[in-house]
Amino acid sequence: MKDWAAFFTEYTVAIINALALLVIVIGTIEMAFNCLLAVFVRSATGRELRDGYLRYARWLMAALTFQLATDIIGSALAPSWDDIGRLAAIAVIRTFLNFFIERDIMEASKTQPRQEEALSQP
Repeated sequence: MKDWAAFFTEYTVAIINALALLVIVIGTIEMAFNCLLAVFVRSATGRELRDGYLRYARWLMAALTFQLATDIIGSALAPSWDDIGRLAAIAVIRTFLNFFIERDIMEASKTQPRQEEALSQP
C-alpha cells in the first residue's frame, strides 16, 4: 500500500509542478506582451502597465498555490525537516504576496474612479 501511495504521489507532484510551470510561463508571456504594448502602443498613463503587474502577480500567486500543494502532497508520506522548511517558506511567501496584491488591488480600485472622473472633466 505504501509503495502505491509513493508511486501515485510522485506522479501527482510531477503533474502539479508542470501546471505551476505552465501558469508561470503563460503569465510571463502575457506580462511581456503587456509591457511591449505599454511601451510602443498605449498611452503613457501607466495604468495599463500597473494593471498588467497586478495580473502578473495573480498568475504568480496561482503558481505558488500549486507549489504549496505539491509540497504538502510530497511531505505527506515521510516529511523531512527540509520538506517542512520548504513548505513553511512557500506558505510565508504566498501569504505576504497575497497580502500585498490584495492591498494593491484595493488601492487601485479606490484611485481608478477618481482618475476617470478627472479625465472626463474639461
